[in-house]
Amino acid sequence: MKRDIELIRSARKTLSIEITPDARVIVRAPKRLPVSEINRFLGEKSDWIDRHIIKMKERQEEAENSSAQPLSPQDIKLLTTRARRIIPARVRFFARQMGVTYGNITIRMQKTRWGSCSSKGNLSFNCLLMRTPDEITDYVVVHELCHLKEMNHSPRFWAEVEKVLPDYKDRRKWLKDHQNEIMMK
Repeated sequence: MKRDIELIRSARKTLSIEITPDARVIVRAPKRLPVSEINRFLGEKSDWIDRHIIKMKERQEEAENSSAQPLSPQDIKLLTTRARRIIPARVRFFARQMGVTYGNITIRMQKTRWGSCSSKGNLSFNCLLMRTPDEITDYVVVHELCHLKEMNHSPRFWAEVEKVLPDYKDRRKWLKDHQNEIMMK
């Protein structure tokens, strides 16, 4: 598959690949990393890149063919207000249960992420979680809180998630199965 790749160099230590919602490929690399190393990495990840480009193009088509109206600024404001009322309470509940402490909680509209956890312990959540069932919101909250214990997606991380939510795989699958219809509108 022929693809254009945007390379962004910065003072980072690792290589990463991002497939944007409009199916562009962005590679982020350390400033001094040789191009040959970047190309080797891209070669190793070519199947992953192709799969995700196809997935993003399918999402674009779904969004274009959808009869649902896009969310208005008022809709987003209402979802954000509701999320600010509900999500911090869920974070407090699960943080106590898990024995973790966290920093600030931010709620905003995001196009590609349900949540994130910074290295400083700050949590961010997508207001669109208010369009999912409560157990899915809880899954995202627990997922991000588990990053306070394991800042990766290793087997140890998933074991932490499973301790709190033994059915997390079902919740995760629901989110993957429905994210296009929730995020693209």
